[in-house]
Amino acid sequence: MSRVDEPWWKRATIYQIYPRSFADSDGDGIGDLRGIISKVDYLAELGIGAVWLSPIYKSPHADNGYDIADYCAIDPVFGTLDDFDELLAALHARGIRLIMDLVVNHTSDEHQWFKESRSSKDDPRRDWYWWRKGRTAPDGSSLPPNDWGSFFSGPAWTLDPASGEYYLHLFAPKQPDLNWENPRVRAAIHQMMKWWIDRGVDGFRMDVINYISKDPGLPAGEPGPQGYEDGSRWFASGPHLMEYLQEMRLAVLSDPGKELLTVGETPMITPSQAAQLTDHEGPLDMVFQFEHVNLDQVGPDKWELRPTSAREVFGSLVAWQHALGDRGWNSLYLSNHDQPRQLSRFGDERFRTRSATALATALHLLRGTPYVFQGEELGMANAPVASSEDLYDIESRNHFATAVAAGSDPDGVLEVFRLKGRDNPRSPMQWTDGPHAGFSTGRPWMPVNPDYRTVNAAAEAAEEDSVLAYYRRLIRLRANSDVVAHGSFVELDAGDPNVLAYRRELGSESLLVVVNLSGEVRSIRLGDLLPPEGGQLELVLGNGDASARDALGEWEARVYRLTS
Repeated sequence: MSRVDEPWWKRATIYQIYPRSFADSDGDGIGDLRGIISKVDYLAELGIGAVWLSPIYKSPHADNGYDIADYCAIDPVFGTLDDFDELLAALHARGIRLIMDLVVNHTSDEHQWFKESRSSKDDPRRDWYWWRKGRTAPDGSSLPPNDWGSFFSGPAWTLDPASGEYYLHLFAPKQPDLNWENPRVRAAIHQMMKWWIDRGVDGFRMDVINYISKDPGLPAGEPGPQGYEDGSRWFASGPHLMEYLQEMRLAVLSDPGKELLTVGETPMITPSQAAQLTDHEGPLDMVFQFEHVNLDQVGPDKWELRPTSAREVFGSLVAWQHALGDRGWNSLYLSNHDQPRQLSRFGDERFRTRSATALATALHLLRGTPYVFQGEELGMANAPVASSEDLYDIESRNHFATAVAAGSDPDGVLEVFRLKGRDNPRSPMQWTDGPHAGFSTGRPWMPVNPDYRTVNAAAEAAEEDSVLAYYRRLIRLRANSDVVAHGSFVELDAGDPNVLAYRRELGSESLLVVVNLSGEVRSIRLGDLLPPEGGQLELVLGNGDASARDALGEWEARVYRLTS
C-alpha cells in the first residue's frame, strides 16, 4: 500500500485533549477553546496527526460534559461555534485532524429530546428513551423495573413522579439512555453527525458505543456489588450492535473522500468481537478495549483492586496483538480522562523520565494507533487526593458516599481513589512553573499538581533529554516508518519476564524493540533476538546510553533497526 492510499490513522499518533483542564484563556479557571487555539503550535511541534477533543457541547456538566444537552451547540464555558471553527482551521492548517467525542448512548436529562419524552406518555418522543412501569413490592410500594445497578452507584432506574414510570440510565440519573431500537432516534443521530462532518471534523471517538443495543426485555442481571444486578450481558455488545453501526457507516461515514476515523469505546469487548467490528468489512476503524487497564480489578467491583505490573499489562496488550493480527486494528493507550496517569499506575516516579519514556516506547511501536493523553508527554503524575474534598468526579463522589454509608473506612476508600479514581488524570495541564502552572490566571476548577514547578512544558522544551523531547522523537519515528504503520508483530522471549521484546517486520525492513519494565538492571542477549538470517543492529532511539550491549538499565528502552 502506498502512502497516498493508506489510511492516515495507521501512521498517526492521536492526542486527547480534556478541554476543561488543558488551557484557560479567560481566567475563569476552566479550560476553553481559545486556550486550545493558543497551544496549536505546541501540538504541531509534538508531531501528532490528530486531536481527540473530549465533549465541548452544551451541558449541565453532571459528568463533565458527557451529559449533552445540545449536540449542535458549544457550551459557553468553552466558547462559541466561531471559536470552534477557528480551532478547526488552525489545526487543519498544520496538518492536524480533529476527532469529536460522540456521546450517543445517552443524553442529558436537560436535552430537548428528553424534556419532550418525559412530558407525557403520549408524546411522540416518549419512546426515544427507555421507559418502563415499576414492580410492586410486597408492602405495596413501587420498585424499579429490575435491579440493574448504575456504573455511578445506586440503581440504573429513576422514577418520574409525573408519569409514574421509570427511565433507564446506565450512568447518572441526569444521563438517560437513548432507545436505539427506535429508527427515528438513529436517524436524528445520523443527521447530527452529518452536521459536524459538514463543518469539517475528521471523525468520531464513540463513547461506550457497544452499549447502544439493549435486549428489549431488559431481563434481570447477575448479582453485582452493592446489592445491585450487573445487567451488562444484556447491553454490552447487544443483539443489534453490528446492525446499528453498519447502518451508521452507510448513512454517514461511507464517503471515501472524507477519510473519517471511527473509534469505538467498547468496555467488556472480546478480541473476536473487536476483530469483527474493525476488520476490512467492519463498521469501525478501531476500538478501545479495557482488558489491560482492568487487570487490577478483582471481580465485578471496579474498586476492589489487586497489585499489577507493567509487564502484566503489556502481556495483555501483546495477546491482543496476536488476537487481532492483520484482521483488525488496535487502539494503543495506557491512560486517558477515565484512567489514572500511566506514570503513577504502571511506571515508577523514582525514575520519572526513564519509566515514562519506556512505557511510551513499548506502547507506541506496537501494531495499532497510539493515543497520548494531555500531559502524558511531560510525565505528569496522578493528582493528589488528601480527603473527600479532593473528589470532583461524580463516579468517585457517589462511590465514596455509598461505601462510607455501608461502613467502609473512609481512608481506605480514598486510597483506592488514589490508585484508580477518574480525578487522577484530570488536574490542569502544566505549562510553566508560574502561578497555577500557566494553566489559568484565575483559580483552576481543580488544583494543579504541586509537582508543576519541575514538571512542566516550558522546562521540558528546553531539555534535550526530557520526556517531552523523547515523545517528539518517538512520534516522528512512527510517522516516518512504514514498518511500524504496516508491519507484522513478532513477539520475542528476552529471557527475563521483566523485559518486553518484539520485532516489527515488513519485507526486508525490521525494527527490534527491547524495554526493561522494571526499576532494576536486567541482562539480555541481543543476539538471541535477531531473526534466523541474523543482521546488524543500528540504534535509532533509546532513553539510556546503551553502552552495555547485553544489559538494560532501570526502565531502559532501545529501538534498533536491523540491517544486513
